[in-house]
Amino acid sequence: MKQRVRAVLITPRNTTLVMKRVRPGSDPYWVIVGGGVEETDATREDALLREVREEIAGDGEIIRLLHEMENAKGEKEYFYLARVHTWDFADRTGPEFARDDRGEYVLEEIPLTTKAIANLNLLPEEISTVLRDAIERGDLLAL
Repeated sequence: MKQRVRAVLITPRNTTLVMKRVRPGSDPYWVIVGGGVEETDATREDALLREVREEIAGDGEIIRLLHEMENAKGEKEYFYLARVHTWDFADRTGPEFARDDRGEYVLEEIPLTTKAIANLNLLPEEISTVLRDAIERGDLLAL
């Protein structure tokens, strides 16, 4: 079974970074930074830090596993809570950015509030609910 890892990235300003996807013929949507675990990755956590480096040229620190789920494709997805100290979207290196058929990727920094998360078409929907619930409980910023 294919495994995917994603990072709920908390910035020094206690905001989060999300990727806005703009594809021709569909409404924009947002996703959490991350991607597939590769055979060369020693652990899921190593895969996650590699994805953060590739997608946002970021320096991340994993705090803990936040949520896991199975997606519609039958892949296991692991969502980690992580701190990101530095990033430079202009220096991203992920292979998906070289493909013209993938549409646009826009990195956005948003407030960690239930309203800000609810206003995004954040996919998968389950992680949007998990994040809003964690924000309401105060679980995300108590690091």
